[in-house]
Amino acid sequence: MNKSKFTFILLAFSIILFSGCSTVPLEPKNITESAKAFNRPPKGDAGLYIYRDSIFGAALKKDIWVDNKCLGESATKVFFYRPVKANQEHVIATESEFSPNKLTLKTESGKNYFVRQYIKMGAFVGGANLEVVDSETAKKAISELDMAKNGICSKATPDKE
Repeated sequence: MNKSKFTFILLAFSIILFSGCSTVPLEPKNITESAKAFNRPPKGDAGLYIYRDSIFGAALKKDIWVDNKCLGESATKVFFYRPVKANQEHVIATESEFSPNKLTLKTESGKNYFVRQYIKMGAFVGGANLEVVDSETAKKAISELDMAKNGICSKATPDKE
């Protein structure tokens, strides 16, 4: 393949990968606004917010699981909220290019935790990764996002096709 054809194919692939916007089902406005109040979770629970605020890889949807249970399929500019049992470790996984990326988070009762999902370059398509974010940064980002519906994933668990 000559250089100009290769450059054209690479450019076309990049445009497809990084343009467009995928969408996922959203929660009603009242549920979204309630989650954005960032209330303290009930005793015995912790609050888990996972969000995706970057427009990089906007055409990609990526599954997210908490303790091997589907949280939902993310798209750009959405967040999820789920109460989880406190005082234990939770494994958060996200679909990536070749295998899921995982993050382990130890929670405490009555506290909210914030995890950012971000898209990164991959060999063939963008992959996803997770990072724990401080509450001030996360709350500011989440205030601009829509809340995605929980429970809709393309795969049953992170390790199953």
